[in-house]
Amino acid sequence: MSRWKPDARGRLEKAAMELYNDKGFDATTVAEIAARAEVTERTFYRHFADKREVLFQPNALVDVLAHATETAADSLAPLEVIARALTEAAPVFEERAELVRQRQAVIAANPELQERELAKHASLVSTLDRALRERGLDPTTATLAAEIGIAAFKVAFGRWVGDPDRRTLVQHLRETLDATGHLTAPAEHSATTDDASFQGREDAP
Repeated sequence: MSRWKPDARGRLEKAAMELYNDKGFDATTVAEIAARAEVTERTFYRHFADKREVLFQPNALVDVLAHATETAADSLAPLEVIARALTEAAPVFEERAELVRQRQAVIAANPELQERELAKHASLVSTLDRALRERGLDPTTATLAAEIGIAAFKVAFGRWVGDPDRRTLVQHLRETLDATGHLTAPAEHSATTDDASFQGREDAP
């Protein structure tokens, strides 16, 4: 077994994702991950506390979101600030697209991992909420904007992961964030349809 190949952490992560998807998360052992990555178990534990941490390791996302929110122009509306922050964070995922998709497949197959993922999303809401308050927003507005922003991100992220056309995460983010603008728009088409249905019922014998 060679111990001198470069990027041991990257190889461990790649090996873990492959095994989690091939064998299942619960059935995979640290020893198997280390063997596939061609390192020792000791090397694995130098990089990760356990096999779960491979899926939930710290990354630059929180720092990117906080910095982008803090430095956004004062003239931007709260959701525009969030859109800017999420767009700047997109490369964190796009640069590791294949590993990200493998990771999501593992999480989707394990309810206990999904709970951990929800906790991670909650931490992102807190990051944005705090950054917006530091910009001077009142707590209610900051919290609502952060919650809506991360909800839109989750929808866009899910669409990106499963997109057969491999459009970029930024494209999906823009479409999803644009859709939030329709949430308070009058449902003219729906109202017209409902009125017609109601009229039809009135005309019925």
